[in-house]
Amino acid sequence: AARLCSGAGGEAEAAGGAGAMLRHLARKLRASGPVTVAEYMREALTNPGQGYYTRRGGVGESGDFITSPEISQVFGELIGIWYISEWMAMGKPSTFQLVELGPGRGTLTEDILRVFKQLSSVLSKCDVSVHLVEVSPKLSEIQAVMLTGGKVQPSPEDESAYMKGISKTGIPIFWYRDIQDVPPGYSFYLAHEFFDALPIHKFQQRTEKGWREVLVDIDPEVPDQLRFVLSPSRTPATQNFIQPEETRDHVEVCPEAGVIVQRLASRIEKDGGAALVADYGHDGTKTDTFRGFRNHKLHDVLSAPGTADLTADVDFSYLRKMAQGKTATLGPIKQREFLKNMGIDLRLQVLLQNSGDTATREQLLHSYDMLMNPEKMGDCFNFFALLPLHRLAHPDKKDKPESKSPLPPVAGFHELLLK
Repeated sequence: AARLCSGAGGEAEAAGGAGAMLRHLARKLRASGPVTVAEYMREALTNPGQGYYTRRGGVGESGDFITSPEISQVFGELIGIWYISEWMAMGKPSTFQLVELGPGRGTLTEDILRVFKQLSSVLSKCDVSVHLVEVSPKLSEIQAVMLTGGKVQPSPEDESAYMKGISKTGIPIFWYRDIQDVPPGYSFYLAHEFFDALPIHKFQQRTEKGWREVLVDIDPEVPDQLRFVLSPSRTPATQNFIQPEETRDHVEVCPEAGVIVQRLASRIEKDGGAALVADYGHDGTKTDTFRGFRNHKLHDVLSAPGTADLTADVDFSYLRKMAQGKTATLGPIKQREFLKNMGIDLRLQVLLQNSGDTATREQLLHSYDMLMNPEKMGDCFNFFALLPLHRLAHPDKKDKPESKSPLPPVAGFHELLLK
């Protein structure tokens, strides 16, 4: 199920394409010494020639992991409803940019756009556009086929987007390599299984020496095999990222996630909108979560680099800290709570009533179980939101509290009231 929350069979054999990446890393390590886990992840996942995402990007049944949108259309539909609910709660602004970070195959965006079409009367006076931040040329091609039927064109070099097209439902879509290229404006951001693939630094507490960073190096006894080592002294990352109040003995920090959240928070503070993050994660409690996935099984993170997806649980307490002062935050709450609050049970009943055959009904129930069962994805997946500060508290409540109408609840994080 997805990138499994807990153990599955191990797999350590190297695949055909692994050799080139391993040789490249081995040369690098022999020349310059051990590298941080963050640098190792960056090479293994996004190296232009041999990186996992640039070369493969195995989402879906035939790939290395399945994501929630691939399991059930209901997942994306409920997220689409979340955005419309928040857009309405914020006074129905006249423009609406949907910005997705790392859109995978485009399945989630397609499900959201279907909801937008079904509720087109609600959005009729709103200028809606879709903006996808995608570094993988292969995945952007797959997204283009899914969302536009392949009717896309490269953008002129002076434009920030590298590709553009029109969705099957008539909405303009733009592709970018970096969130900073997305034009400013009232935007809703979506990061589904995006932060868990960003490079992490790993640290271990050694009482006699204090904190040491975990590094990746060549194993001197086994040629071309990688191993973890501890830095002999404090690294710059150790000094910058370990909080004085830290009580765990093993910590993972993702500075890139912090930078991206700060950018999102600044944009929301300036232009309005909201961000929804859905990912594996914890609230500053877990220690070692770095793992690899290949062919839907756990895979040794140091074996056959470039052939497996590498991931680490998102530390939502760190994201909250990075957004502080600019936006309000909600969550993390477990996926099953969020989807229940969004009305998944009612939606399931409607789909079951409308499905004519047993196989479809069985598939719907199986998908629901995958998404909601605490033993599967229901508990290990979390939802987290960034919202403008005034969305959760009236700015001048202290002055005239009696004159303020109550703020509408935030869907998903409170129970959605179905009128």
